[in-house]
Amino acid sequence: MGESKKWVDFAAKHLCPGVGRISDFVFTRGSGSRLYTPEGKAILDFTAGIGVTNTGHCHPAVVEAVRQQAGTITHAQVNLGLNEPLLMLTERLLGVVPKSLSRFFFWNSGAEAVEAAVKVARMHTRRPGIVSFQGGYHGRTFMTMSMTSSKHVYSAGFGPLMSNTYTAPFPYCHRCPSRTVPTCDIDQGCCGLAADQFDDFFKQNVAPQDVAAIVIEPLQGEGGFVLPPKSFMEKVRSFCSQHGIVFVVDEVQSGFGRTGSMFCIDGHFNVEPDILVSAKGLASGYPLSMIVSKPEFMEGMTPGSMGGTYAGNAVSCAAALATLDVFEQENVLGNVHER
Repeated sequence: MGESKKWVDFAAKHLCPGVGRISDFVFTRGSGSRLYTPEGKAILDFTAGIGVTNTGHCHPAVVEAVRQQAGTITHAQVNLGLNEPLLMLTERLLGVVPKSLSRFFFWNSGAEAVEAAVKVARMHTRRPGIVSFQGGYHGRTFMTMSMTSSKHVYSAGFGPLMSNTYTAPFPYCHRCPSRTVPTCDIDQGCCGLAADQFDDFFKQNVAPQDVAAIVIEPLQGEGGFVLPPKSFMEKVRSFCSQHGIVFVVDEVQSGFGRTGSMFCIDGHFNVEPDILVSAKGLASGYPLSMIVSKPEFMEGMTPGSMGGTYAGNAVSCAAALATLDVFEQENVLGNVHER
């Protein structure tokens, strides 16, 4: 294996063994849908960087935007002032996200963005409880791994986990234990079991008036690419509105074209979130995440309560702007529909 073998042995000695890897390949460059080893071996990246490189590895437009921005300003710290790429990106995203959402906060990773959504929800409602769903994945920080139940490896040995987090049943129509309706599918003939389980959960586990937010993936990724029935999403949306709970949709993995529309919530469900979370494909591989909310949910937040050293980094924002250009100019969503 030559050069690769040397680095694999080096990594085994010096890198944290807590990072799981599916291969021992060493990558030196990427182009389109392929990655390359030091020996020149081409590897087809079926994962797209785990839902990140939605425009392909090193798309020329993204690369050029990053080069230009890196030569202009790389770090304009968000707590010191405003950087132009961040403002331009916000303006562009207003035409992409659901119409009722208009207040943005940018961070670095998906887990951080989910935490930001939790902060906004708790500040707005003055309640502690956070409900997520069985099989969901939201991150590896203490808050988000407390909300994650796709695999126990993410939290095993790290307890105690965060309090006031609750896990509700998630509908899995393909493996529904009821199957009382012969034509049962995600759109028609739903037996209603998931809705009944949701009601029972709130009767048995936590009072709605103690819940700040319900956080849901509209398409579970780690949980098995599971799409809930439309009626279930409508049920959760209605329940949140009825009880003053913030409805948070985690589109870290499903957003930016992964399901045929810019966001899964747009293309598959007739509901709007109070807060939308996005990352991964947002900037074609550069560290950038965001939450966008209905304006009233961020009103009254104390200056200084949100922020971060690299939040809304200028180079990452430039990469995100170029990503949006590629989506428009190359008809990415249209290509997804054709295939």
